[in-house]
Amino acid sequence: MAGTGVIEDYVTGLSRTLRGPRRPKLDMITEARDSLLDTAEALEGGGLRREEAERAAVEEFGSIREIAPGYQEELSNAAGRRLAALLFVSVPLTAIMWSVIWKIFPSAPATYESMPDWFVPVARGVDMLQMFIGVIGGLTLFALRRGLRRIRRPRLVTRALALFVWAMLPVMLVLCGALMYGSRGSADFSGYPPGMGASLVSYAVWLLQLYGAFHCLRVTRREPAPAVT
Repeated sequence: MAGTGVIEDYVTGLSRTLRGPRRPKLDMITEARDSLLDTAEALEGGGLRREEAERAAVEEFGSIREIAPGYQEELSNAAGRRLAALLFVSVPLTAIMWSVIWKIFPSAPATYESMPDWFVPVARGVDMLQMFIGVIGGLTLFALRRGLRRIRRPRLVTRALALFVWAMLPVMLVLCGALMYGSRGSADFSGYPPGMGASLVSYAVWLLQLYGAFHCLRVTRREPAPAVT
């Protein structure tokens, strides 16, 4: 039976209150609706009119102010887990991809000989930094899955990860800009399909990371309102 009236108004209000990844949010709203409908149907079978049954089901379920904090906390965790998983998987793979590209670049030996002395240390520093970001992503993913019982405010973990990603952006831009400057005239990827493909993949990964970090900041920008006791 489709929900109408009181239950639909309640579910719509709850959906507008919550912020977070679309799929987990939709699952939460669907679960809440199904629970309310089951309760209303049971109460209706006990003799209440439909509208009275829906009102009673909503009162028993709790007001939006009461249940929204818990729902929002879980959505914040879901957003953090998504960003952490993206970092854990994509950053090390990107570093490995570029290591392979440089090794198979047709003029790699001559290219390294013509680059400034600081190029290789900076390149290795970029690789190490990317690996570090991946490790941070893995640790955060573990914390937001297995370590939730020991974390008092997981929302802040999600927010800290997002701020970390944004903080790393200018660092990576400076280092990668230095590498581009150092390789100018030595490595031209414009006619080298693997290099061009790797560049496009890197840009896409950066955009996904920044979007994920922005989304995490958005869903964690306020402390959930305390539940009414």
